[in-house]
Amino acid sequence: MPVKPGHTAPIEPSAAVAEANRKAAEEADAADEKNGKDFADASRFQLAPPDVPVIVSRKDSEKVVWDFTSYAFLAPELRTEMPSVNGSLHRQGELTAVSGLFQVTSCPEYRVYQVRGYDLSNMTIVEYAQGLIIIDPLACYETAQAALKLFRDKTELTREQRPVKGLIYTHCHVDHFGGARGIFHEAGDPLEPGVPVVAPEGFLEHAVSENIYAGPAMARRAQFMYAAQLDKGPTGQCGSGLGLTVSTGEVTLVPPTVYIGGPDHQPVAKKDWNDSYVIPWRPELYAYEFEDSGFSIVFQLTPGTEAPAEMNIYLPDARTLCVAENATHTMHNILSLRGAQVRDAHAWSKYLTEAIQTFGEHTDVLFASHHWPMWAEVEHEEPGEKPSNRRILEFLNKQRDMYGYLNDQSLRLINSGYTGIEIAEQLKELPPGLGDHWYNRGYYGSMSHNLKAVYQRYMGWYDGNPAHLWELPPTTAGAAYVKAMGGVEAVVDTARQAYEGDTPDGFRWAAEILNHVIFGAAEEGVSYPEAQVTRAKELQAKVFTQLGYGRENATWRNAYLTGAQEVVNGPQPLITSQSSVDLIRSTTLEQYFSALARSVDGPTAAERHRTPIALDWVFLDAETGAETGDKCTTTLRNGVLVFVEGGDRFVKTPDATIRLSRKALDELAEKPGYKENFNQAVDDKKITLEGADAQAATDAVFGTLTLPDPKFPIVTPRVRS
Repeated sequence: MPVKPGHTAPIEPSAAVAEANRKAAEEADAADEKNGKDFADASRFQLAPPDVPVIVSRKDSEKVVWDFTSYAFLAPELRTEMPSVNGSLHRQGELTAVSGLFQVTSCPEYRVYQVRGYDLSNMTIVEYAQGLIIIDPLACYETAQAALKLFRDKTELTREQRPVKGLIYTHCHVDHFGGARGIFHEAGDPLEPGVPVVAPEGFLEHAVSENIYAGPAMARRAQFMYAAQLDKGPTGQCGSGLGLTVSTGEVTLVPPTVYIGGPDHQPVAKKDWNDSYVIPWRPELYAYEFEDSGFSIVFQLTPGTEAPAEMNIYLPDARTLCVAENATHTMHNILSLRGAQVRDAHAWSKYLTEAIQTFGEHTDVLFASHHWPMWAEVEHEEPGEKPSNRRILEFLNKQRDMYGYLNDQSLRLINSGYTGIEIAEQLKELPPGLGDHWYNRGYYGSMSHNLKAVYQRYMGWYDGNPAHLWELPPTTAGAAYVKAMGGVEAVVDTARQAYEGDTPDGFRWAAEILNHVIFGAAEEGVSYPEAQVTRAKELQAKVFTQLGYGRENATWRNAYLTGAQEVVNGPQPLITSQSSVDLIRSTTLEQYFSALARSVDGPTAAERHRTPIALDWVFLDAETGAETGDKCTTTLRNGVLVFVEGGDRFVKTPDATIRLSRKALDELAEKPGYKENFNQAVDDKKITLEGADAQAATDAVFGTLTLPDPKFPIVTPRVRS
């Protein structure tokens, strides 16, 4: 098979890696033969498989944003025949590859469906006599539209019969809101007015901040986490543990109109709950009834768990609980490999306790925004026996205990002086009561990086050892290590010996010392023979590959295999979702200018502009041109762009007054080149400037803005400038 440009030829698994993967596959086979509940649940009540082989971009029919055909290798009968894939991870991939339309449950008031395998996440559809309520509309416009079309085609319920009457976001991650406009834009129609969009308090703030403030860096690191550049297959990407992968279509956002927990939507008093619904363990439960639905939906806010703004959803008439992304068929991330704020494992555990105590006795069906549902069931098949939800409660309890264990045991060792690295090496596995359940295995999160994340949450980056307080940068340290170890050839020979030892720790050591060669080669004044650096990179690719092949964790596998490709070929063109103008349009002025401030080249701005430059911004109605009353001041001073909402009272005479609509402001950030975009908008009369030297002032401020590097190197050093 020819190798694609930018791709390396497949590397065979080592003997030890292949044997370990075979044993993992046999373990999975034996477990499924004894109890095949996961596979039964994953395919239960399937109404239709996917009806298309691929989903393409709505703007470019040549671009595939989701491919159903690429995971055909994830078949149970092939599990033991793939020595380059950990058998347990292969099993997880098989389960997440079960795709299509499924009916989850029903009651006289409504029916609940899910479309699974159309994106990283699931779309849930509550269908009732007057319409549809959508829960989590996937990650992009195209997959959401295709998922809704599958539902309509297979149920034969047209838009006229069942219009979309409501949209619920369980939390603020993009795979749970990015397809919103694909839901509302059926057949190209404009956004339907008056449809409630329900989200937890804080949703928009966090959705915007996560995707705009550090968005470029997260997107680059997500390339490693989800392995978007790799081929799907036994020597490449075989899932992400939480789902197959992330779609690459157009990300959209319809801002919420109802905030659960917001000033206008407070908890229902405990005394006002009806016994037929649920008696809250704690009083902080909320209810909402969509117009014409005739039934209430119950919400439990769970802030600071898997997302900063998140909520569980209870459907009382169907005795069905949606746990958002708080309980899934994997150990989740306390800190995502793509980067994020560290999550609170204690809060996560606490809110699962609250869910168990509140909903446990009232739940016959459990589903989440990822993976497959669980149902109460008859266990002994005795006459008159009622279905038991024991398995659901066990799942929730074990997930709760897992996050509590990660938090508490990490803190126990922290308080005995252990560092994050040491804790991760000491607590390599969950205890048997937790670790022997498939749904607690580390397919997405891992014991190692989650324990380090708990350390980071409480203790920060510094481990207290002054030797680590002011470390050399990688290129300088690398060059020094190589010199101390006898030169490049000696280091590479040592690494090769470690690699040929065919052990996980040998691979880890080889990766560490080869990294010194690769980065040391970029140190100023250092000149290694090119052939030796190439030899180091090629060996590092083999090391990364073996580390990837042997991992049960999908995101670790993806990171290692992507690293193996890039260490030899360099960063590849990004395969990402199309950026969302909706996110820009949804920012507050404070968020917008905070994001702009993060683009200022501070050292250059401080050197060039010793005197502050103040810009007053006055906002106009896009249609009438009248002032809206919104205004602010931004001042470039000391390399910082300072924002003052309403106008800075200490700025008596701004260097420029800028009059524009909010629409014009948003358009400035919709494509690269803010200064050029601004000046073009002035020429086009979309913006007016006032002040004797207004143009010079705006040019000076916007001239300090820089663009992020979407292809910054990760496993190789930056090229010397």
